[in-house]
Parts: sequence; C-alpha cells; structure tokens
Amino acid sequence: QVQLVESGGGLVQPGGSLRLSCAASGSISSINVMGWYQQAPGKERELVATIRSGGVTNYADSVKGRFTISRDNAKNTVYLQMNSLKPEDTAVYYCNYRAVLAGYAYWGQGTQVTVSS
Repeated sequence: QVQLVESGGGLVQPGGSLRLSCAASGSISSINVMGWYQQAPGKERELVATIRSGGVTNYADSVKGRFTISRDNAKNTVYLQMNSLKPEDTAVYYCNYRAVLAGYAYWGQGTQVTVSS
C-alpha cells in the first residue's frame, strides 16, 4: 500500500513558476516510476512528466523546456519544477506512483494549479 501526498499548487501569474511536491509513503518498491499528470475541466487526465527510480525522465511535448521533474529517492519524493507557466497549464495535477515489478499504481488526491493574471 502506498499513500501519496501532494503539495505546492496554487495561483500564479503567466510566466511565473511553481514547484509541486509529492511524498510517497508505505510499501515503496525500489524499482518504480513516479510522475505528474494533469486534468483540466472537461478533459481527460494526461501525462505531464514521469521519472523512473533510475532517473530516466519522460515529458509531454507541451511542457518540454519549461518543466523539470526530479526525485529524491531517500525521501521517496518527486518534484515538478514548473517555469514559464501559461494559462493552458491550469489544471489539477495528480501525482502517480507505479511499482514496476508488481504492477501496482497509486494516485494522489491532486493539487490545483491556476495560471492567471
């Protein structure tokens, strides 16, 4: 069982920055993938970025060059540094954890990010 606690969401102006954090606790597998997904009103949940326990990253085209995902394995925490934010980035951001070998996946509760003037 894994619990995910997200933080760092909020209101920011276009061009601003925000840093999201997601701390995982419980039965953490050493081989895993953690990531961030976004869901805007009326839209499907979509991948933003993922990072494997080994450090390999993957980004949606829309955020490449602006967002950076990182992790602290000692703290079982994943971060999303969001720079040059655009109104189109407005969404609820959900943290995801997947144990690769066991195939288990968990979601956080979501944190709201609003980019507006």
